[in-house]
Amino acid sequence: MDKIYIGNTGETPLGDLWVAVSGKGLVAVEFETNQHEFADIINKHLRRPVEFVTEKVGEAVSQLREYLAGKRRDFNLPVDWSVLGDFQCRALQATCKIPYGQTRTYGQIAGQIGRPRASRAVGRAEATNPMPLVIPCHRVVGADGKLHGYGGPGGVKTKEWLLNLEKGDRKM
Repeated sequence: MDKIYIGNTGETPLGDLWVAVSGKGLVAVEFETNQHEFADIINKHLRRPVEFVTEKVGEAVSQLREYLAGKRRDFNLPVDWSVLGDFQCRALQATCKIPYGQTRTYGQIAGQIGRPRASRAVGRAEATNPMPLVIPCHRVVGADGKLHGYGGPGGVKTKEWLLNLEKGDRKM
């Protein structure tokens, strides 16, 4: 059984972020937790052994830090899509195609994946995104153009900060 390796970013504008990778790629990014809790979350969801190995998550940590510092626009990390269900995988792969600094609605994502009436299901897929920031669910907005929910620390205020970061304004 493949191990999952975890590590953290250290202090960022969003606090410490925990990162998990498998042999296939990134499987999780988590806010506001500690090593023990994160390992438990990963073990519960993926049922694989977890090991703290900073070197194994180094590239993911580096890219997340660069992104949050406004020095990176795109992530080029492999993602282990096998940890997601089919619908969530399709919705989040479409989310990854949203260009830096732009937004799409839940309905637009639903239409893009061939399920035009599934905007609420897309919302659920985004809300349970295990790899926020790398899979930019913060770029998905309501049909009214407003920000609706965000699972990171600070909720919608953090979503707004991330969108502003992508517009060149890093005030939080």
